[in-house]
Formats: sequence, C-alpha cells, structure tokens
Amino acid sequence: MAEARSATSEPRVHYLEEGVDPGRDFIREWRKSILRRFFRTRNLIRNGMWPTSIWNLGLTVGLLSMCLIGDWTWVQPVNAQLWRLADFLHIHSGIPYYIQILFVTAAAGFLFFLILMYVRRYTLRVLLAYRGWMYEPPRHQCLSTKIWGLVVRLWSGYSPSTYSCQASLPRMPVPSLRSTLDKLLESLEPLYGDDPEKMETIKRKAKAFEKSIGQRLQKVLMLKSWWAENYMTDWWDRYVYLMGRSPIAINSNYYVLDHCYWQPTIRQCSRAALVTIQFLEFERYLDREQIPPLLIRNTIPLCMWQYERIFSTTRIPGEDIDELVHYDTTVSKHIVVIYKGLYYRIDIFDSKGEPLTRQSMELQFEWIVENAGRDIDSVTTAERHLPALTGLPRTDWARIRNSYFKNGPNKEALDVIEKSVFVVVLSDEKFEHFSDRGKYLLHGDGGNMWFDKSFSLVFFADGKFGINCEHSWGDAPVMGHVGEYCMTNELLEKLYTEDGYLMPDKVSQKAKCSNPQRLVWDLPDNCVLASKIENAFTLNVQNNDDLMLCVKEHKSYGKGLVKKIQVSPDAYIQLALQLAYYKDAGKIALVYESSMTRLYLQGRTETVRSLSKYSVAFVKAMTDGKTPDDEKKKLLKQACDFHQNMYRDCMNGKGIDRHLFALYVVCKGMGYDSKPESEFLKESLMIPWTLSTSQQPQQQISGMPDCSLPYYQNKISPGGGFGPVSDLGYGVSYMIPGDHRFFFHVSCKKSAKTTNAARFMDLLFESLTDIRLLFNQPESQRFDARGRPIKPDSQQTDGPTMNNSH
Repeated sequence: MAEARSATSEPRVHYLEEGVDPGRDFIREWRKSILRRFFRTRNLIRNGMWPTSIWNLGLTVGLLSMCLIGDWTWVQPVNAQLWRLADFLHIHSGIPYYIQILFVTAAAGFLFFLILMYVRRYTLRVLLAYRGWMYEPPRHQCLSTKIWGLVVRLWSGYSPSTYSCQASLPRMPVPSLRSTLDKLLESLEPLYGDDPEKMETIKRKAKAFEKSIGQRLQKVLMLKSWWAENYMTDWWDRYVYLMGRSPIAINSNYYVLDHCYWQPTIRQCSRAALVTIQFLEFERYLDREQIPPLLIRNTIPLCMWQYERIFSTTRIPGEDIDELVHYDTTVSKHIVVIYKGLYYRIDIFDSKGEPLTRQSMELQFEWIVENAGRDIDSVTTAERHLPALTGLPRTDWARIRNSYFKNGPNKEALDVIEKSVFVVVLSDEKFEHFSDRGKYLLHGDGGNMWFDKSFSLVFFADGKFGINCEHSWGDAPVMGHVGEYCMTNELLEKLYTEDGYLMPDKVSQKAKCSNPQRLVWDLPDNCVLASKIENAFTLNVQNNDDLMLCVKEHKSYGKGLVKKIQVSPDAYIQLALQLAYYKDAGKIALVYESSMTRLYLQGRTETVRSLSKYSVAFVKAMTDGKTPDDEKKKLLKQACDFHQNMYRDCMNGKGIDRHLFALYVVCKGMGYDSKPESEFLKESLMIPWTLSTSQQPQQQISGMPDCSLPYYQNKISPGGGFGPVSDLGYGVSYMIPGDHRFFFHVSCKKSAKTTNAARFMDLLFESLTDIRLLFNQPESQRFDARGRPIKPDSQQTDGPTMNNSH
C-alpha cells in the first residue's frame, strides 16, 4: 500500500547531463570531502590562534633570523639566548649553519608565538569583562573608557571569522547571593505593596535561606563557573526547554513576519525559491565561517555559539527529556517541502555537488505544485495531518514515535525530515492582516507544521512568507539575523522580473538536478496510528482556537519622539505596557522582559524585572487624576532611568532569575529540596509572569541603510511574536524600527476570561498617547505602505497586505 501511494509521474530532470561516469562521481565526492576537511581544519586553526595569526609567527621567525645572521652589538644578548635554546634542543654543530638558524628561529618563534597568543587572548578576555562603557552615553564617554576601547581594537585580531572571538569572550560571573536576594526582594515589594504581612514572610524566608543552605549552593555555582563555559546555560537548555512536557506549539515556538507591506512578488513558488536559496546561502557562509561576528559599537563581540545550531537541527521527543540533535552538512544535504499533505525531499546540490541556482529551485517548487495536483487523491487523512504529532505533549509524541516510527517506511521518511536543513511549508492560505498571518505562523492549521525542526519557512499563496521557530536551540535575535539577511538582499538587489518570476542566474545550472522525491508513509486511515494522529489534530485545533493574537502598527510616533524626551525607548514602552495592564486589570502585574547575555560565552537571556516601585508610582500617578503633569514627567524619568540600569545589569550578568534558577538546580541535585529552607527558591521561581514581554532587534547587519528613511517605511519587518507565558496573562513583543513607528504583538488565551488581546492593544495605544501628551509633543511624520507621507489624523491599522510590486 505504501509503495502504491509513493508512485509518482515519470521523473522530469532539469539541465540534463548525459552519461555521468560513476568513477568520476566517486573522485568528485572524495575531492570535496578532502577540501571540506581542509577548510574546516584551517578554520579551527585560525580560531585557535585568534587574536594572533600565522603572519605573526612568520614575522617573529623572520626577525629572529635577522638577529642571528646580523652582527650588531645590540643583538648579541638575543643571539646568546637563542644558541642556548639550540643547545637545549640538541641542535648540534654538525648541521649546516643556516639550517641551524632555521631550526633555532622556528623553535624560538613558535614558543614566542604561543606566549603571545595566550597573553593576547586572556588580556582581551579581561578587557572585555569591563562594563563601564555600557553605563555611559556613547557620545559622552569618559577618557578611561575611550582609552579602553582603543586598546580593545588594537589588541583584537583583524577580520575575525564567525567563531574566532569565542575563546576571548569572558565567562559569565556568578552574582553574589546577597545582591541577588536584595534585588529579588526589591522587585517583589511593589507586587505585594498591599500585603505587608506577606512581604515580611518572604523577607524572613530569604534570610533563613541565606543563612542555611544558600551559601553552600552558592559555592557549588562558583566552582562550576570556574570550569564550565557558562555556569547555567546547559542547565537552562536542559531543564527549561528540553524537559518541558507541554506542547511546544504556541507554548514555546515563536514566529517571524517578513516585510510589513512591500512584497517583491505575488508568485508563491518564485518567492519560496528565492528565500530558500538565500537561507541556504547563509548556511554555506556559516559553514565556511564567513559570517562576521556581531559587534557592539564595532568593538565588543557577541557570542556566536547559537549560530552553530540554526540549520540541520531537530528537537527529538523523549519520554522524560527531549534531545536536541544537530546533523553535519555531510548528512544534511536536502530540505523537505510540505504541500497539501504531501512531503517532498529536494536535494540542494546537483550531480556535480554544486548548489542549486535560484531558477533550478524555482522549477523544483513548480514541479511539486504540479505533481501534488495529480497525487492529492492518494493522500490519506492521517498523512495530511501527520505533523500534528509534533504539537502533542512531548511525552505522548515520544511514545508514539517509539512505537510507530522505529522501522520501515515511516522511520525512513521521518529520518529525511529530521535530517533536513529546514522545512518549507507551502500554504494555500493568504491573510490580509498582520494578526491573522502571525497567528497562522505560530500554529498553522493544526496539522501542517513540523514544530520539532529548528525552523520552518512558511509561504502563503500571495507570495508573503514567515518563519516558525523552535526555541530550545537559540533565541529570536539569531533567527532575526538570518531573516534580515534574506529580506535585505531581496530589497537591495533586483531578483525578480516584472511579472514576478526569478531573474536569470549569472551562472546557469549545467549539471543534472533530480526531481523532488515524495516521502513514503505507511498510514492507512483505519490503523491505530491514524486515530492517534486525528486526536492530535483535534487537540491542536482546540489549542489554536484558544489563542488570541493582535498585531498592530503604532504610527503616531516612534523612537524619534522618545529620544527628544531623553529616556530609553525600551524603558518608555515598558512603562506604557504597565500602564495599559493597570487600566486593563485594575492591578499591578509581575513583568518579565528578556535581555540578552551574549556579551559572555554561551550567554542566552536574562530576565529584566520591569516592575519596580518607580514604575508603580508612575502608573498610579497617571491614573489617579490628581498628580500634576510635571510630577508625572519626573516620575517617568525616574522609572525609565531605573529600568535602563536594570537592563544593563542583566546584560552584564547581574540579573536575578538565572542565578535563582541555577541555585534551585543545585538544590535539587544535592537533595536539599526536601529541606524547609528550599521552599523560598520554589516560591520565588513559581510566581507567574502575568505580563511577559520582549523587544526584538532591528538592523543587526552593519552598514545597512537607516530604516527610518521614508523609502524603507513599507519594507521593514514588523518582527514576530509568541504565546502568553501565563494562561491568565499576556505575551507582548515589540519592534522599534526607526524613528516613526512601533510594532506590537499581543497574545492571550481566550479561555482566560479576564484577558483580551485587542482590548489590551487599544489600551496600550491610549497609554502611549497619554504619555506623549505629557510633553506636548506633536505626532511624528507618518508614512503609508508606499512610503508616502500621510495626514496626522489617519487611523492606525492592523496592516493590510499591500501588493505594490506588480
């Protein structure tokens, strides 16, 4: 039965090359394997030597040779030491004089080179641990910080490759226990301001914890920080992500949208081909380590460790804990396309091992669409909804996988999906508004997205696209970097013809390209597995229906106006969010904001506890109807300054929550979780994040045009979003693209009767207006979807898709 369903039409081959010699194929593959190993070895050597280079060694050997050959008085002490080294190495006089010189200078030069390499590396690590620059305005930095920046630049190597800076990054420090507990109590005081008795109880438990087991747990963390690359990231990956047993759809995965209004073509296959090629191109550059490391202020490197897991990575379900598996490029040489319940493998290299051109890829997608039309009747309902299994609770999916995908055609097909570079989903849907498109990207139709893959590219029928991303391998800024690379190239280069097809490639595909291969499944509709798939599909649809997502563009003003007020735009938005929540719920909420810790090796994120006594004072002043505007402005600036310092502390390894989490892991591991004192850790970590927020980065690639320019107003990305962390709260992500606008993504559960994403969005926009009016600032110049100025009284919209390219 499975063989009958896999039958396809007679293969059609593009760019045929007749008479392929198997012997030549073997030699070609052998040669490619040798070259691949050579370049990888070369990259390892380069990274191992950075910030020095092989030229430093050559220069050292050359100078030492001149010293030995020269007869100058001032080099005699050097000569004496070099010949003493020769005696130590038993380089005897029987060897010709110039050969002796070569041996001696090579040995001395190599020794000096090693010393120089480690001195530069550890000195750079110490220099990069300095954080004073972050607490000073970029244009008003003190002399010592300027000197520090100059020394870092001079001491760093030139043109580092993707992972060169890793060995020179500082290790993330463990905050002092006293500091963490003080900050925790300070963050909880505004939450329990109306319940002083509860606050006193928390303080008493914190003191008891510190005096009893706290110091012992702290010492274990300190020991780990001395030998581990990061004292908590491995635990964070394992216990927060991979041990989570809830479905990862909505609860963990997130989505990314493409250009806000502009789109280069309305042809789905052409857009899918171009974007796929761009992502594969980024993957090749990454494999060759040709993606330059990201630098802050063109000086301070960020950790690039997460980039190793972007492509060819799959989260494998387990009964107790999942496993994150990354496949080498020698194994992962294909992508998988899901279209109308059919699954196809596309090899990304031709018969000569050359990458497919964009036109060849376009033909592959067109072939799939045409072939699927003929084979759609052979697809069972179970096949069509098979990806729904990846949306089940992880233990359920693991048991089904172990029972029904361990051998035969189901295992073979599953292996193809899991070992693919990434998955492409061709959807028949198209959506006019950001909210509908974002919601679909987050969960699909319940049975058409493979949530376990590191990411899936989703292409809509009208040519728009987006990304669904699995979260355990890395964070949104990393995925945003890849998407920005693709969308920037689409914008800056002419890649489509006037009728929407792809432009001809500069180099045509001359070797043979095999057609996509349809994957074989053994899934008759009346089998036990089919019923499990349908149950999974029903569960996914129920979860999808329970999600409410609202995505809107705030056009009245943006970062430009906030800068005039002289406060942090991020802190400003955080206050607006808290004000909106207070209007919505009539109470204060514990607020989560993520910040990165990639200034440290293998850093991921830290939690900024945005709720503070200063933010609460501002929110209450804005709603009491009594406080004068001057006092409100003063409270705003106090709250923003405090928030900005908290954010900086979190980026610098001085956060609270990752430290508390690591203490709890040690507590469990040492068997202290049964002690009464450990209850303090449990209670602190289990307070729900009713308002979970995240800012998304914009323009991570240096040297790109300013997205505030009118020409780019309709071409920037609105960013992406995620589901609510708490079932009774909101999930809010926001993008600050340039000076004239904000984008907001607000999610909540419909089953929570007290939340409503659309209502919260309206209150947020109202709060942004209220704050602006405090300073009597006019609205910023606004632009429509074509980049043209619009009238100030135009309404803010949910962002209809504007097709203005053809």
